[in-house]
Amino acid sequence: MIRTRGLTKSFRDVRALSGVELCVGAGEVFGYLGPNGAGKTTTLRLLMGMVRPSSGTATVLGMDAWRDAVAVHRRVGYLAGDAVLYDRLTGRQHIRYFLRLRGSSDMRHALELADRLVLDTTRPVRTLSRGNRQKLALVLALMTAPDLLILDEPTTGLDPLVQQTFSAILREHTATGGSVLLSSHVLGEVQRVADRIGVVRAGRLIAVEQLDVLRGRALHHVTARFDSPVGSMAFRRLPGLRDVRLADGVLHCDAPRSALDALLKEVARHDVRDFQCAEAELEETFLAYYGVGENDAP
Repeated sequence: MIRTRGLTKSFRDVRALSGVELCVGAGEVFGYLGPNGAGKTTTLRLLMGMVRPSSGTATVLGMDAWRDAVAVHRRVGYLAGDAVLYDRLTGRQHIRYFLRLRGSSDMRHALELADRLVLDTTRPVRTLSRGNRQKLALVLALMTAPDLLILDEPTTGLDPLVQQTFSAILREHTATGGSVLLSSHVLGEVQRVADRIGVVRAGRLIAVEQLDVLRGRALHHVTARFDSPVGSMAFRRLPGLRDVRLADGVLHCDAPRSALDALLKEVARHDVRDFQCAEAELEETFLAYYGVGENDAP
């Protein structure tokens, strides 16, 4: 559905994107993560043919994103991170207008989506809250049942219940063979729907992971309290453990799932008074492997 090779974009002396190699297959949701200013929106605009790459290529649905932009637009539902709507038009008027641009007048699917997202389409946009404006922008992107959805920060302003409905809509889309490229700066939002995630930092794609693989590497916060003195070297030698600290008979460490068996066996060699093990949030696990600082963290 999407393939980029060496995709690079510079704005005068600023390198916004550098050598991005990205592939999104049919029927998958790909979460594109990174901090603000990392290059996510630039990537999406390149894929939509809104800006021309400085070097490299981007193909969408087998077509060149720049040369064949008009044909790409016919088959892609796009949500901009700064979607602009007409203040004086109602939601229903927006739907009718954009459907006509695509040569259609059938509003049934759009109104069904609006109903599921709890959007009143009879009100002018100027009277809508930020969240309801976002709902309308989502309806406009989804209503033609496109082959591919390219969505920039789609859950901004949505309440948790609407986010659940939106996730269900995306899964229905991929169940029929459609694909989704979804950008966000929050892993917690993406992990509910994504099959794979990629992280972009300072214009470079630094990691791509299957969500299932990342969950398999999930860190566990472990605390063990011993009744007798225990040396730390045996624990420090165990592969995979992170941040091993042992003081006053209390062991603290972080362990991926693959290290838990060996850790438990070592702990069991001593007199244990108390033992606690809690799985970390997925975002914490991700940052433990790929985050190198507060300013770089997705």
